[in-house]
Amino acid sequence: MEESSTKTNLDPSLSRRLYNALTAGDEDLFQIIEDPSMEVLGAALKNPAFDENHLLILLQRRDLSGDLIRAVYRLPMVGENRQLKVALVRNPCTPAHVTMALLPHLQLFELLDICYLAGVAPDQKMAAERAIIQRLPLTPLGNKITVARRGTPSVVEALLKEGDTRFLDACLDNPRLKESAIFGFLSGPNATAEGISIVARHPRWKSRLNLQLAILKNPKTPEVWFTLFLPHLSANDVKGVLASKKINHNQKKIVREELKRRGL
Repeated sequence: MEESSTKTNLDPSLSRRLYNALTAGDEDLFQIIEDPSMEVLGAALKNPAFDENHLLILLQRRDLSGDLIRAVYRLPMVGENRQLKVALVRNPCTPAHVTMALLPHLQLFELLDICYLAGVAPDQKMAAERAIIQRLPLTPLGNKITVARRGTPSVVEALLKEGDTRFLDACLDNPRLKESAIFGFLSGPNATAEGISIVARHPRWKSRLNLQLAILKNPKTPEVWFTLFLPHLSANDVKGVLASKKINHNQKKIVREELKRRGL
């Protein structure tokens, strides 16, 4: 009677590749990190010759397993190198919890780039946006202007709410800015007469009816905008402006004169 035994059949090719991954020198490792086997790649991470240059090339691959990415994340060299952190975040295979842990270590514009990566998960994008918004109060003016031009809708809206006229035009020029964000700014506490005027004369936004009405219902709005906007509004809209409890005495006087001119 034959003895039954459990045998582990190792693929000779895989065994050889695993050995090479563990022992190869610097140059040979660049070829090894192209291996399709995640097991071989995991062995390469343990090779004493494996360094950040190999890792940067490895992280360009878009077929890495979650387990391998987590092993990469645990490497001491990743904790010491921001470039490797960026490469990890940019890789679409990186698990969400790893990305979330790395975001606080990235610079402002690196975070902004993450927001526009193809395939980035919505929660990862939102986390990057939150990290940017949290840093805005301490961000230098020049960087704020750049962020105003390039930012996502949420980021630009946060900048707009600051009401700083030095980068207001850059916010208004951003093609991703939503009308609702401008409406919120015009109705908010940080809208100054200068800021309101910047919106009122901006070529992209000055003809939006909802924004014109928001401008005319702000007590800080310079009277010139009542003179320019009121004649083009419907009678109901003019009456709506007059009914606003926010506008001041002089503004109401101009609105009444417009209604009188129309015989109303």
